[in-house]
Amino acid sequence: MLGGGAPIVIQSMTNTDTADITATTKQVFELAQAGSELVRITVNTPEAAAAVAHIRRRLDALGCHVPLVGDFHYNGHRLLTDYPECAQALAKYRINPGNVGRNRTEEDPFTIMIETAIRFDKPVRIGVNWGSLDQRLVVRMMDENSKLAQPLDVKSVTRAALIASALQSAERAEQLGMPHNRIVLSCKVSEVQDLIAVYRSLTQQCDYALHLGLTEAGMGSKGIVASTAALSVLLQEGIGDTIRISLTPEPNGSRTQEVVVAQEILQTMGLRAFAPMVTACPGCGRTTSQFFQELAQSIQRHLRDQMPVWRKQYTGVENMTVAVMGCVVNGPGESKLANIGISLPGTGETPAAPIYIDGEKAMTLRGNNIAAEFTQIVDEYVARKYEKRSV
Repeated sequence: MLGGGAPIVIQSMTNTDTADITATTKQVFELAQAGSELVRITVNTPEAAAAVAHIRRRLDALGCHVPLVGDFHYNGHRLLTDYPECAQALAKYRINPGNVGRNRTEEDPFTIMIETAIRFDKPVRIGVNWGSLDQRLVVRMMDENSKLAQPLDVKSVTRAALIASALQSAERAEQLGMPHNRIVLSCKVSEVQDLIAVYRSLTQQCDYALHLGLTEAGMGSKGIVASTAALSVLLQEGIGDTIRISLTPEPNGSRTQEVVVAQEILQTMGLRAFAPMVTACPGCGRTTSQFFQELAQSIQRHLRDQMPVWRKQYTGVENMTVAVMGCVVNGPGESKLANIGISLPGTGETPAAPIYIDGEKAMTLRGNNIAAEFTQIVDEYVARKYEKRSV
């Protein structure tokens, strides 16, 4: 369920050749394990369309029932018509009105895709992109704008064209019989301020479920910062029902990073909880930096690695907080505020690490095995604190 107060859903997208059934199944499974709740796959060739049903069956056999969204451009109407197993196996169709074609003839591609979605009882996302906007619409709106007494600037007209394309396409879909609540809209751009402006305007003009994301966020910290800046503003205003962080992976990097970033945006904003959060100080001249940095990283990794198991075994563990602090200045205070905290000895401090559990000092660790001992304390706390799920 999307919209209407339902939790914001995290989407990701594969970058494998969908015709490669093994590689695509593997990546979808990895994304789902990381926490992606919808996974979009490219459906661009007959070979890709023919592979979709096989991918669905393999995932189901693995116990992975994450919904698959078909990403269609140009020839989607033909692929859905020629490969009904693909049309049935997909949970949703993404249609780009800028390149699917809407000639309103007997063979209108947009009409065919909507009618197929209705026949197979599938929702659609009408996804308009800045880089593939219907140029006929842009030219017409630019021409109309030029005749105004006070014409708008080019960027404002382009933003308006994005919104018009989405709304006109949604209206057309409803005229063809697509239920209003089975339509999701997106108007994706690559700049933060443009995205904020477009979605603020879009949400004033409609009540469709909305998918958020920068269409080309970029790599590394730039992509993470840009996505966080744009989406946080909109989410804080109550705008958005599904999100995707479109990061360009580092060479040989994991595609799952975009899922982790999406989760952390929602969790740090207090909108959803996915995994225990680690509070860790940045370190300064008072800290024995390398040891506490390594411990914080080790604990963060351990919590994420354990979550697929814990999620099945316990309820509420995703709300747990853990503090890994580097010296006596803020260490005890932050540790008391977390479910479990450790205050490591800073430079010149007594070589002891007090442990705080639910606000109370529980024990003190010493020696060379602090990291392993603290990890064990965390595991024991989870087993003791959180209610076991019924089998």
